[in-house]
Amino acid sequence: MSASQTKPIDLYYWPTPNGHKISIMLEECGLPYQIVPVNIGKGDQFKPEFLAISPNNRMPAIIDPEGPDGQPISVFESGAILQYLGRKTGQFYPTDERARVCVDEWLFWQMGGFGPMLGQTHHFRIYAPEPVPYAIERYTNESNRLYGVLNRRLEGRDYICGDYSIADMACIGWARGWEKQGQDLTHFPHVARWLDTMMARPAVVRGLKVGEELRNPAGISTPEEKAILFGQKAR
Repeated sequence: MSASQTKPIDLYYWPTPNGHKISIMLEECGLPYQIVPVNIGKGDQFKPEFLAISPNNRMPAIIDPEGPDGQPISVFESGAILQYLGRKTGQFYPTDERARVCVDEWLFWQMGGFGPMLGQTHHFRIYAPEPVPYAIERYTNESNRLYGVLNRRLEGRDYICGDYSIADMACIGWARGWEKQGQDLTHFPHVARWLDTMMARPAVVRGLKVGEELRNPAGISTPEEKAILFGQKAR
């Protein structure tokens, strides 16, 4: 189905682990797409036009001009986007029910645990205005537990569900930050081997490079950026 896509998909994006999930999938599927930058450090995620397609004020999101029945569709939440693109193209998301259940299990594991817990680890180890030893230990230890889960899963498997799938794409952007998360990959040899396997895929490398010129080399550094990203309340 990817070969028949004539109009590019709009990818609302910033170069983060969650954004990388979708840029990798689009590269792997060979779908035409164009980036619509959402500068999360400047508050673009709160603009009305973005909230109209992503009401949780989080990127990524997509607008596919050639959605179901040929009509445009918007999709938010990275896991839902991966599933949608997998169904659309018939790639990296199996149609066999048992195989699909496996992919869904590990996709939701990433969405509900691996991503959020590693994100909290990043926050308290790197971005918190002052060290909070309990939080650093709590989230670093939980990240360690999750890497252990992934390591056991990958023993004897090239990819998380055997065949390469959206579950792997969901995890790679987060897992490659293991050093910032206070982890030692010598304790997780199957994860280390999987990371090498993933980074040997040209589409993964291309997807991880998408929009890298947008990133501030200093990272999230100013008080204004931190207030936007870490001080959000209901609006």
